[in-house]
Amino acid sequence: MSSTAKVAVIGGGVIGCAIAYNLAKQGCTDVVVFDKGYLAGGSTGRCGAGVRCQWGTEMNCRLALESINMFEHLNEELGYEYDIEFKQKGYLILAHTEKEWEQFKKNVKLQNSLGIPSKLLSPEEARETVPHLRTDGMLGATYCTKDGHCNPHHTTWAYARAAKRLGVKVRSFVEVKDVRVKNGRVTRVITTGGDYDVEAVVNAAGAWAKPVGEMVGVDIPVYPERHHILVTEPCSMIQDPMVMSFSKHIYCQQTPHGSFVMGYGDPNERKDYDVGHTWQFLETMVDTVLPVLPILGELRLVRQWSGLYEISPDAQPILGETPQVDGFYMAVGFSGHGFMLAPVVGKLLAETILDKPTSLDISMLDLGRFERGEMIREPSVV
Repeated sequence: MSSTAKVAVIGGGVIGCAIAYNLAKQGCTDVVVFDKGYLAGGSTGRCGAGVRCQWGTEMNCRLALESINMFEHLNEELGYEYDIEFKQKGYLILAHTEKEWEQFKKNVKLQNSLGIPSKLLSPEEARETVPHLRTDGMLGATYCTKDGHCNPHHTTWAYARAAKRLGVKVRSFVEVKDVRVKNGRVTRVITTGGDYDVEAVVNAAGAWAKPVGEMVGVDIPVYPERHHILVTEPCSMIQDPMVMSFSKHIYCQQTPHGSFVMGYGDPNERKDYDVGHTWQFLETMVDTVLPVLPILGELRLVRQWSGLYEISPDAQPILGETPQVDGFYMAVGFSGHGFMLAPVVGKLLAETILDKPTSLDISMLDLGRFERGEMIREPSVV
């Protein structure tokens, strides 16, 4: 005998939990979230925790700005008894090539036109912002005080707890094995914890978005890619903003308790589900970050880990209902910035599923854009 639910959400990361909460908030409480592990145990819990609105496309700027506006009040919105630890200490993004610098000038012009208070800095001004920054070979930087970082575990739990208070069921350690379709519409999810008759399914499976799409015969053009991160021992607070370089593929931030978290995106990484980590990452990270932030050479490393990005062809998310199967919705392909967009995506997907007007027009982020040749490539990603 099967159970029933109006909406099944596949994926208990921050995206899935944010969608479930917003569905319940907007009146649809018959929702079940499935995760084959524990909440935030996948890409969410392994991410670098950065939140920024300095992007190179108008769509990402709009999504990120609205998301940050929501982060600023998320503790109160979700009635969270702890703290999601959202700290707005800014992002300092470095330019080391002429191509990068020219792109940054365009980015800041676009961002300012949308109300994002970013600005261009000279190397000297960048060093005033981060005094231990070495500026050799640097052409300039961009900086925005509205950016920052947040705790992905607390944020996911805050959404999940708020959703459950509104009636959402969360089933951890229950894997969705199949999604059944009848007459062109989703009808049932088959899980390791029993079957559910459903009216809608949301694919929020992160790096596993493609195999979930295959369950209903939909080819989602995303692939998993490993990204490495490490954390140091804590030290006195010396760095406010996240320091990032696209051309060097690195980012580095000091967390509220003093440790440094830094990551590297290997441009030659394989497209698979490997989340093992290597000594080569440590060597590359040290060789890359110390010429920029030499003071970090005085710190001892505590541990390293890896997580998976789900990369789309234009590094933009794929949002909305698929045209091939009624009732099958997607919030996938975030290409490494899903955590920071989760608040606004949760709201927009809930509006879409409930057939309401969306707060922002996200029609250009549909799956069909790839077949139409209407990709909107994001230039500002690590």
